[in-house]
Amino acid sequence: MSGDKALITCSLTGVLTDPNRFPVPVTPEEMAQSAREAYDAGASIMHVHVRNQTAGMGYLPSWEPDDHAAVCDAIRDACPGVVINQTTGVMGPDISGPLACMERVQPDMAAMNAGTLNYLKASSKGTWAWPPLVFDNPVEKVEPFSKFMYEHDIVPEWECFDAGIVRSVDLYRQVGLAKLPIDISFVMGVASGMPAKASWLPLLIDEIPDGATWQVIAIGRAEVWDLHRAAAELGGNLRVGLEDTFYLPDGEKAPNNGSLVEELVKVARECGREIASPAEAREFFGMRAP
Repeated sequence: MSGDKALITCSLTGVLTDPNRFPVPVTPEEMAQSAREAYDAGASIMHVHVRNQTAGMGYLPSWEPDDHAAVCDAIRDACPGVVINQTTGVMGPDISGPLACMERVQPDMAAMNAGTLNYLKASSKGTWAWPPLVFDNPVEKVEPFSKFMYEHDIVPEWECFDAGIVRSVDLYRQVGLAKLPIDISFVMGVASGMPAKASWLPLLIDEIPDGATWQVIAIGRAEVWDLHRAAAELGGNLRVGLEDTFYLPDGEKAPNNGSLVEELVKVARECGREIASPAEAREFFGMRAP
């Protein structure tokens, strides 16, 4: 693939976002339609969270393999050749749900949460916005995920929430838990993690293993678009979607994922980057054919 092309990932839906308040897809049909809109706009990779499909369950995250298969099969049918990037994030040591879902779906990529973060946010009233959480990803959790992904030809997407976690990826490489080629996501904009500031990018890029590829997961409102532009200018791959932001560059709320991807494509092209197709994305990562 030509080096000036950017791979675009669409993060289709949030983990707990209320579909009655925000335009997030939930059902397999909604997920497939939203993915198709993003695919037509230029996204070659779909980052997939799956919500509980049982009526009355409030659409909480699901780790039922049948739910994951229904959503991913619908997306694959709607988007020929698309790359599926499956979520794996769970709190606590039990990772049997994510492993069972990956076994069933056989995604092309999967999130590899690379380190632990105190997940915090303060409210304007001087109290916690939610009870403080620990998103725990110790080595004892990373290791079985790594082993499973490499054994199943699933490309790990090393998600890094803070600068020390970015640096840890090369330590994983040194002990054999990460193998080249390595793909890294800088998660920027979580209140207790790395800020959504473009000035951080050159420093972060300098800390990744030689030959690694990278993208930015930009969480927030207007500030995310400056970060996307910096990522495009510096040669990174790009990601946007209703998991990460609800806002277009002009401050208006995005009606759907397709509109966010359309704006990101404009940013990439303004920076001299063309957009990679799903086939080019597979070639870029050395993935199996769909």
